[in-house]
Amino acid sequence: MVQGIRNYLGALDGTHIKIWVPTVDKLRYRMLKGDIATNMLGVCTPDMQFVYVLPGWKGFVANGRVLRDAISRRHGLKVPHGCYYLVDAGYTNCEGFLAPFRGQRYHLNEWRQGYQPSTLEEVFNMKHASARNIIERCFGLLKLRWGKLRSPSFYPVRVHNRIIIACCLLHNFIRTYMSLDPIEAEFGEGLPSNVIDDDEPNIINIHPSDAWASWRIELANQMFNE
Repeated sequence: MVQGIRNYLGALDGTHIKIWVPTVDKLRYRMLKGDIATNMLGVCTPDMQFVYVLPGWKGFVANGRVLRDAISRRHGLKVPHGCYYLVDAGYTNCEGFLAPFRGQRYHLNEWRQGYQPSTLEEVFNMKHASARNIIERCFGLLKLRWGKLRSPSFYPVRVHNRIIIACCLLHNFIRTYMSLDPIEAEFGEGLPSNVIDDDEPNIINIHPSDAWASWRIELANQMFNE
């Protein structure tokens, strides 16, 4: 995200993928706009490869709840102490998950319109948004490449969730072994992946702390001064 910052693992977010469910289950998967969808958690490295995917949650469920489920599972998302992923303002800013400052400009299109950040919070948010955009690009590539993820299929939910995971694995395979992908060429080459040692102690709770909030302010001051 900024030179000198270590232990940055990548970014994560949730995305909605339309699915077909029996009539009796539609109410549970229905979103505010009426779509029937599953809320998928995606976690990617700086080189835009998925390291963890959790589909299957009902579409209306909050992203924070899905993340809590992911880190509590036996074979779930592993985030060693001292490392972190970038998340958007919908998540809690806490150890392992660095969120932007709320109530400040954040989205990239605001900066592209010529507005210049004037406070340390806005500088931090601009750099944060630029780095966190890798997960949005991953989702965009995934849905562009696999039409099955853009419209509901008639497979059972369990099968459809496996299809989602398979598409993510194929995405990684293409990024690893294909020298030039027309869909991805415009994004250029990514950074080397971070490797996580499964034997390291991992974060198992999501709760804000004064220490983590102070570290974010320290980062913001460093970026503002630079």
